[in-house]
Amino acid sequence: MSDSKTKHVYIHDLHYEHKLWRNELSFYKDEVEILENRLQEILDRNTNHAVEAGSESFQNRFDLQRDHISGLKHRIKRHERYLADYAATHPIAVDHVYFEDHTKLREDMDTFRELYMELKTGFNKFAVNWM
Repeated sequence: MSDSKTKHVYIHDLHYEHKLWRNELSFYKDEVEILENRLQEILDRNTNHAVEAGSESFQNRFDLQRDHISGLKHRIKRHERYLADYAATHPIAVDHVYFEDHTKLREDMDTFRELYMELKTGFNKFAVNWM
């Protein structure tokens, strides 16, 4: 049961946001690959121990970001499946029913974006130092 502060929205609004997030997460996944390729270029050009240590740290962080992306995509897909199942069983009423807003998922997307941008900024500073 939801409390009085819970926001309710229509299914098409939730679907719209899901679609944006899936596209955004696909972009981040592709960008992580680009950053990893740049990291490999840095490793290929430098044998300095500091470069190796920094590169290992960034590689671990890239792996974590990839895991977060996968987890967020899975949660979005699961919510989409719930909405699709509801629409299939209630085809007439679905456009007139309010659903609980996915506030937690939105907050998690916002947090992901912030942490990702910190990682990208830090990596770009690292890359400038070693290229």
